[in-house]
Amino acid sequence: MKKVIIITGAGAGIGKACSEYFLKKDYNVALLGRNKDKLIIDSKNDNWISIGCDIRKYSDVKNAFQKINAKWGRIDTLFNNAGIGKPSKTIDLISSDDWLDVVNTNLNGNFYCAKEAFLYMKNQQPQGGRIINNGSVSAHVPRPGSAPYTSTKHAITGLTRSISLDGRKFNIACSQIDIGNAGTEMTKRMSEGIIQASGDIKKEPIMDVNHVAKAVYDIAELPLSTNIQFMTIMASSMPYIGRG
Repeated sequence: MKKVIIITGAGAGIGKACSEYFLKKDYNVALLGRNKDKLIIDSKNDNWISIGCDIRKYSDVKNAFQKINAKWGRIDTLFNNAGIGKPSKTIDLISSDDWLDVVNTNLNGNFYCAKEAFLYMKNQQPQGGRIINNGSVSAHVPRPGSAPYTSTKHAITGLTRSISLDGRKFNIACSQIDIGNAGTEMTKRMSEGIIQASGDIKKEPIMDVNHVAKAVYDIAELPLSTNIQFMTIMASSMPYIGRG
């Protein structure tokens, strides 16, 4: 029986790479994203569906999970990947609208998806499943001018730990993958030059996004009696370890 994974933010970047990787590994894959036109995979396999879903809206999330469960009868894994950032600004220049947009997507939306995944995993037979949250290295240290994004990613760590604890008696494992400089459209500016803690603009190394997809797959393939609680995968030479 094929395993079922839900991937949010599946229209581009890490989400798209993971969707393609899991399809090659013979999973049933549900692609969720705000723009349904981008939720396309060039594959002859028919074991995937795309659902337009704004994770900021709980009703959208609830309807999406109902459709997925109706199609495949269970949910084995959720990759809580969707997230957004905003242009770099000090906190006094960040608008309340921008703050709320990031919080509603990166925190509230991830909560809604985890909530629904937990519900189905708790009540399905055999019971259990796995929730993998995308934390980012910003869950540990910020970039300059990133208060909304960094705050939400720190909050994801708390969410991960809470789900891990609450899920024990229901055979639900929860882990967090913190990703640094995966090669996507979002990180293209890093290879061109990005502001550092020192105020300097420097180019940063990036890594192949497919290594991230493999890492997510490796976590998903573990038996539910085993968990990688936190994983950091990053371009080896990015300015993360050390000062400055």
